[in-house]
Amino acid sequence: MSSYVGVVVSDPWLHSQFTQVELRTLKSKFNSNKTLLERFTVGELPPVFAKLNAFSGTFDEDEIKSVLDKSYADTSDQEVDFETFLRAYLSVQARGVEKSGGSKASSSSFLKTSTTTVHHAINESEKASYVSHVNSYLRDDPFLKSYLPIHPATNAFFDLVKDGVLLCKLINLAVPGTIDERAINTKKILNPWERNENLTLGLNSAKAIGCTVVNIGTQDIAEGRPYLVLGLISQIIKIQMLADLNFKKTPSLFQLVDDTQDAEELMGLAPEKVLLKWMNFHLKKAGYEKQVTNFSSDVKDGEAYAYLLNALAPEHSSHVALETKDPTERAKKVLEQAEKMDCKRYLSPKDIVDGSANLNLAFVAQIFQHRNGLTGDSSKSTSFAEMMTDDVETSREERCFRLWINSLGTATYVNNVFEDLRNGWVLLEVLDKVSPGSVNWKHANKPPIKMPFKKVENCNEVIKIGKELHFSLVNVAGNDIVQGNKKLLLAFLWQLMRYTMLQLLKNLRSHSQGKEITDADILYWANRKVKRVGRTSQAESFRDKNLSSGIFFLELLTAVEPRVVNWSLVTSGETAAVVVTVAKEASVEDKKDAKKVEIPTVEGKGEAAAEAVVEEEKETNYEVDNRGGGGGWKGGGGQGGGWKGGGGRGGGWKGGGGRGGGWK
Repeated sequence: MSSYVGVVVSDPWLHSQFTQVELRTLKSKFNSNKTLLERFTVGELPPVFAKLNAFSGTFDEDEIKSVLDKSYADTSDQEVDFETFLRAYLSVQARGVEKSGGSKASSSSFLKTSTTTVHHAINESEKASYVSHVNSYLRDDPFLKSYLPIHPATNAFFDLVKDGVLLCKLINLAVPGTIDERAINTKKILNPWERNENLTLGLNSAKAIGCTVVNIGTQDIAEGRPYLVLGLISQIIKIQMLADLNFKKTPSLFQLVDDTQDAEELMGLAPEKVLLKWMNFHLKKAGYEKQVTNFSSDVKDGEAYAYLLNALAPEHSSHVALETKDPTERAKKVLEQAEKMDCKRYLSPKDIVDGSANLNLAFVAQIFQHRNGLTGDSSKSTSFAEMMTDDVETSREERCFRLWINSLGTATYVNNVFEDLRNGWVLLEVLDKVSPGSVNWKHANKPPIKMPFKKVENCNEVIKIGKELHFSLVNVAGNDIVQGNKKLLLAFLWQLMRYTMLQLLKNLRSHSQGKEITDADILYWANRKVKRVGRTSQAESFRDKNLSSGIFFLELLTAVEPRVVNWSLVTSGETAAVVVTVAKEASVEDKKDAKKVEIPTVEGKGEAAAEAVVEEEKETNYEVDNRGGGGGWKGGGGQGGGWKGGGGRGGGWKGGGGRGGGWK
């Protein structure tokens, strides 16, 4: 396995102005135009740049020509190489910053998870806060403790993140158990391949827990690019800080609403919105007359914090903070009161006064973690909590599809599949990702959508596109999605995921000549691959109980890349033979260990992000083991299969047969 190098630019300064994602995109544009044009000169750049997304809404062709004429007035006939192309791009970009008044220079990355090439400024206060967070939470880590604490005034933080270990450790802090740490390369000195494996594992895992990594590659982290590193780390820390804003973990959150309809809306909110609702709930009870709608301008005077702390911890608070007129002094008093509640100080009074949204969000989340003040009517919490799915299998399926959707890089982040997909918008985004051009956005209704019929319109469009892609959707209507029919939604998502994976296989397998790839094709390839390297495991079908041990998948991974599996970490029950012949009697914990090694290994290799969860493989659920093939949800038969037992080509939902199948 070779180390990924990326697009190389000889000038270090020029190289530092772009991410690898940006360089790859621009290199592709450069190459395509050089191929089309007999001579690609400076004079040809204006129409090329005018079509780029970065400039299309800012400049027209004449304006770009005017900018380039200032730098290349005497060389408009000069042939362009890639570095000249990049320098010209930066010239136009710089003019764009001037034109917008430099307003994008101070954008933050904690709440806004996309990155920009306009100006790569970093916020020193945020950097200091994240360094403090790392020092506090990872100071006792066996591998990292020799490198900690880090001084926030240095660049040691960006150097430490380059090998991927810190990234993986932070992800496990945010969502414990995401990465089996045995899969992380933790030697003192790592070679380029091992570093790349760590970074690939970290980025894929970050994507799986909900981070946006569309504009970030392994090379960017390996180079320690400050604004990208901070953007990613901030998202991970945000997920950790908001972990308690979960209705299963904190059912008392239902005390924030009065009726069932409000409870349903609350469950569909993003965690930061729930945090705002919680804050306003206590502020109203404390007599604060304003409504806090953001973590920036609405809290910068510190008054809302003073009321909140007085309500939550009156024993540590006083009216001094409220009586103080100077905002900075009030902010100091607020932080002193918070420290008495054991809240770590990750922000300064200046950060509050400046309205740093990222740090204020983290501060409020920390207050919530230490004292949420929700100790009222427990019967209400219990009543509303019963609305949530307690079906373990359905919950796992929801998580699996949620991870997959978020891994696609859609603009809308999905917190809950059953709630967030009901307006149809996210499904349209997903369809546009997996089948580009399939969505007519002129017919789509963008959120927030108040009118129910507008949601139905979106979902009808989803069903229409699904039928065009030959999904089995007999007797399924858009209103079923709007009404939150979980089984139909899961059935649709399974077909959507299957379509995506089959398209991927078709694109990779050139000799298939566009023919449909079947279960038999995939099984034949996998069994042949394993047999060729002298392994004995074979899979009879995707329902084969022997798959539950994970050994076959590990052997397949070894066949594809011999060095990717550390067999000293693999357990298999009493003996390998016992697992193969008596899967049900093998150790469940040993099976979990095998899966926990296997799934990070798949992600670390960088070939695919693994959406299967340990429990699904342990139970050999057909739909998860068969991500790349046909078959059916919960045991469908025939080519295409069906959801929960469909048969025939295309299958049906719950037992439909024949071509296309039927519903039930």
